[in-house]
Amino acid sequence: MHKVTELFAHKKLTFSFELFPPKTEEGYLKLLNTIHVLGALKPDFISCTYGAGGGSREKTLDIVEHIQNHHHIHSVAHLTCVIHTKDEIKGILSEMKHRGICNVLALRGDPPKDNSNWTPGKDNFKYSWELVAFIREHFKDYFSIGVAGFPEGHMLCPDRDLDAQFLKNKIAKGADYVITQLFFNTQDYFDYVARLKKLGIISRIIPGILPITDYPALLRFCAMCGASIPQEVHDIFKPIAEDHEKTLGAGIDFCKKQCRKLLEGGAPGLHFYTLNKIHPVDVIINELRA
Repeated sequence: MHKVTELFAHKKLTFSFELFPPKTEEGYLKLLNTIHVLGALKPDFISCTYGAGGGSREKTLDIVEHIQNHHHIHSVAHLTCVIHTKDEIKGILSEMKHRGICNVLALRGDPPKDNSNWTPGKDNFKYSWELVAFIREHFKDYFSIGVAGFPEGHMLCPDRDLDAQFLKNKIAKGADYVITQLFFNTQDYFDYVARLKKLGIISRIIPGILPITDYPALLRFCAMCGASIPQEVHDIFKPIAEDHEKTLGAGIDFCKKQCRKLLEGGAPGLHFYTLNKIHPVDVIINELRA
């Protein structure tokens, strides 16, 4: 299968999706059907997340391989380095190569809930830039490497200028492109890109988009990942929090508006966090392309 960076060479805009590996066999079979329907939307690539500490590693690789082999869509395997030793990471990357997977999103990741006090030792990586450098050292140019970007700064590094320097280091170590954490204020994205350009970064910075479908769940999720929620979002969604249909409709409208602003402002594409659901991403992407 081809690298996503080859797509970037001739496509000014890309539309892509993120999935996660289900915990049960029933969920896995359901996801295969979801992938079939999402594939009909002709995404440029689909990424699949990686369980904390590698809990869902095999499923991640199975899903990525399935997307490539059965749907002939570029697919990206997330890889987190938390918990794993360097030898384990090398083994996982070798398995990816053996399976014909050549796209990886290199992440630090969070410790698993049952080992939240985990700290890296001398045989572990502490930062994602170390993982990027390791992949390049041992696998040269076989992989295209994506990394995460944080328009509002990382939870552990809220200083936005310092966070931009950390991203520059990931690019310097061999990362090819960036997918951002979700955000709702489009200006945060444009300010982020401007900060990176000042540092000489010309890599593709793809905005990560989460359509709002459940206001209480959104509050919990953003509290966990450090993304801020603008007052506009509270004003729209809090009064209709108990009404699923109204929330869905308002979420589609808000998301389309956000996406159009991003594309009009020069964003090189959109990466949708689907939460393994077809709707409302199907409606949003079809309307954006219309």
